[in-house]
Amino acid sequence: MASNTFEAPLVADLSSPSPDGTLVDVRVGIVTFPGTLDDRDAARAIDIAGGTSVPLWYADDDLQGVDAVILPGGFSYGDYLRAGAISRFAPLMSRIVDAANSDAAMPVLGICNGFQILTEAHLLPGSMIRNDHLKFVCRDQRLRVENTETAWTALYTAGQEIVVPLKNNDGQYVCDQATLDMLEAEGRVAFRYVGHNPNGSLNDIAGVTNARGNVVGLMPHPEHAVEPGFGPDSTGQGPVTMGDGTDGLDIFISALKTVVNGGTRA
Repeated sequence: MASNTFEAPLVADLSSPSPDGTLVDVRVGIVTFPGTLDDRDAARAIDIAGGTSVPLWYADDDLQGVDAVILPGGFSYGDYLRAGAISRFAPLMSRIVDAANSDAAMPVLGICNGFQILTEAHLLPGSMIRNDHLKFVCRDQRLRVENTETAWTALYTAGQEIVVPLKNNDGQYVCDQATLDMLEAEGRVAFRYVGHNPNGSLNDIAGVTNARGNVVGLMPHPEHAVEPGFGPDSTGQGPVTMGDGTDGLDIFISALKTVVNGGTRA
């Protein structure tokens, strides 16, 4: 009998490189609102990247000395009124807005519902409305990194394509024509959908940045593409096995290195 020359591994190799030990002192606050779903995922992403995650509660008034902040995904307050509209008035958001706008320009990342909150808080321009097909979408999504001059994208190369999961109901990015022209002219589109626009966002916009590059929001979920065995089955370079897609990890490492470098992009 002819032997089978291919044998599938019984146990996957889920190892990953050890994180940079110089980043462990960077403290990144992960904010939890009522209805937040992905706070633990965001915290794990920071820990895998080599930093130290710090839980922050929306009703507190103290950032606990963190160096950066992530507003995770979910459905804060059940998306009542408008996604992110109520969370914008949480006591902790006042501290986050002040820190982001200060001379120190604290890095702030909003993922999905966090992106919606950042637009409601006017830290980022535009707004998010219901997907154009009026249905919840969940898929692995190809993105192009358009701006690498932000605290959260510095480790990518301009034009690099990555794959991270996407899951949203109110993910259509909209703004007036003047704002759209400004974003394009100033290079403030941070991420753009490639191959398929999953929600009808203007100009295929998946994420934007503020003028200083310390605040970034995006609808897809990079925190779900940071750990071998638990990510997408493809990357920007092509298919991978066993869920080994980790294209989102450099978003978090970028911010950690930006803090270590004193605000200079990693």
